Amino acid sequence: MKAWLPALLRLAVLLLLAVFITSPNWFEPLLKPLTENGAPAIYNQGSLLTLTLQHLRIVLMATVAATIVAVALAILVTRPAGAEFLPLSRSLVNIGQTFPPVAVLALAVPAVGFGEKPTLIALFLYGLLPIFENALTALTTLPGNVMEAARGAGMTGWQRLMKVELPLSAPVILGGIRLSVVISLATATIGSTVAAKTLGEVIIAGLISNNLAFVLQGGLIVAALAVLIYDGLSAIERYAARRMGQGAE
Repeated sequence: MKAWLPALLRLAVLLLLAVFITSPNWFEPLLKPLTENGAPAIYNQGSLLTLTLQHLRIVLMATVAATIVAVALAILVTRPAGAEFLPLSRSLVNIGQTFPPVAVLALAVPAVGFGEKPTLIALFLYGLLPIFENALTALTTLPGNVMEAARGAGMTGWQRLMKVELPLSAPVILGGIRLSVVISLATATIGSTVAAKTLGEVIIAGLISNNLAFVLQGGLIVAALAVLIYDGLSAIERYAARRMGQGAE
């Protein structure tokens, strides 16, 4: 029973989240005590389901772009021809962590305008570092005997990369992606300050109107998404690690 308890809790959170974003009015009695002066308890300036899907869409797009760039950079600097670019690559992926997301948004808006684009830029820059560092660590700590066996089998550099290095590195790279996604899920909320459609709309509306119910429901949805996606990616990471372990045997 104890082994199944975490899975049952996650399933319960998933079901509760699905019901809340599709039928939020069912929860109005629970949230009503958090409002004042007859203010609405459920966010009524848009659909929670639509905002959730748009929030996830922005995070997905930014994470895919960050993964492609970060993994490509890690591959480049772990090849003999690109090793000299390691300091430059580290400087590039650290840009997102150097500037606060709000500052990135402020700099991006004059260049690309309001809406989704500046948010994507901020999330992309913020997502680079954990993916790059994990990919770099994975590619530089591969088992020497495996690499020697691949060379001995007559594999070309491209074949070693695609058939040996990346598959063996996948669990560690997934760990970086997992961290990047969780960071992006929280950071994406500030995108609503520049007119991006995210769950930050709910939180900001609550702060402006002093409506704690709005703030709570926006924050809880983001938190639930972060926990569920983190657990889901962790499960994929463990599965990939087991597959790699079985393949090595």
